[in-house]
Amino acid sequence: MFDAAVARVDYRRPWDQVVAAFKFHDALDLAGALASGLADAVGTAGDVDAVVPVPLAAARLRERGYNQAWELARRVASRLGAPADAGLLVRIRETTHQLDLPHEARAGNVRGAFAVEPMRRADVHGRRIAVVDDVMTTGSTLGEIATVLKQAGASEVSAWVFARTPPPGDE
Repeated sequence: MFDAAVARVDYRRPWDQVVAAFKFHDALDLAGALASGLADAVGTAGDVDAVVPVPLAAARLRERGYNQAWELARRVASRLGAPADAGLLVRIRETTHQLDLPHEARAGNVRGAFAVEPMRRADVHGRRIAVVDDVMTTGSTLGEIATVLKQAGASEVSAWVFARTPPPGDE
């Protein structure tokens, strides 16, 4: 599991609509503002060795045309003066959209879906890595990636997201 998590906003109105526009409706013009807000939220916790995006499956990347996590990660890293690295992690199998699953099925859906790029394992050892995504609901995806990075020798893994779904009952 990840060592720390930072979220800029709760995933509720109006932010749910803003994130949906960014993620599903080609509103890439929002990337800078979302990343700026996330970088502000991260602040001094941004002292990391690498900022990496949650990798998309190849089919989803072709469908969408961009990886929204990379669009955020590279801009956040630039604001914080940290290196961004889109090639450190790979998605090794397609998964069902997490949105389509009940919360209790999400961890199983992403188990075994990610890996450190085999030729890059040495780039992980002993490093502090921040994993960026647009939204965290259950934390399953980010938790799975943190496990993969820790198994490869990362010393610390943080989850940075623009929006966090409030816990049930806190809506």
